[in-house]
Amino acid sequence: MTSRIHAPHTTCPSCKEEVYLDELVGGRCPLCGCSLEKSEAEDAEFDEFIGRSDLSWMVFQYFFFKKLDRLGAHPVQIMQLISRYEEQLSAGEKRGGQVPVNIEIPFRLFERILPKKCAVCGVRFIRGGKKYLSGSLRSQAFGVRHVCDGCAGSEEGCEDTDE
Repeated sequence: MTSRIHAPHTTCPSCKEEVYLDELVGGRCPLCGCSLEKSEAEDAEFDEFIGRSDLSWMVFQYFFFKKLDRLGAHPVQIMQLISRYEEQLSAGEKRGGQVPVNIEIPFRLFERILPKKCAVCGVRFIRGGKKYLSGSLRSQAFGVRHVCDGCAGSEEGCEDTDE
């Protein structure tokens, strides 16, 4: 005798009994004759939702979000990055998932007093500036780069000023 625990089933809205889908007679409950087409349509919508967001994708999103959240990245930036990656996958781009990551993260307390070197212009600075987490979603490690206040405001860089 085999177990039917994993067989697809539903609950009849009329008699409230558990009915297996392979026992339906013309889309109706074999016990009371109530039509189950409405509940099957709801099940199809649920199956469509599960098909689009399978378990492995949700686990990836959870751990990626958790990792960047621990580093101090803003949750909105993380979700925008994940949605950009998902859009690229849904568009069918198969070039290795090279989604660039460039997220601003806050300085830790000890990092605020250490001297830093600007990644854009090469100026050393102590106060101010921004810290960015950069890399690609395809790689295992992310790089951290510091940008001085002059370069953070403009994209072409800043003049060499002594601080």
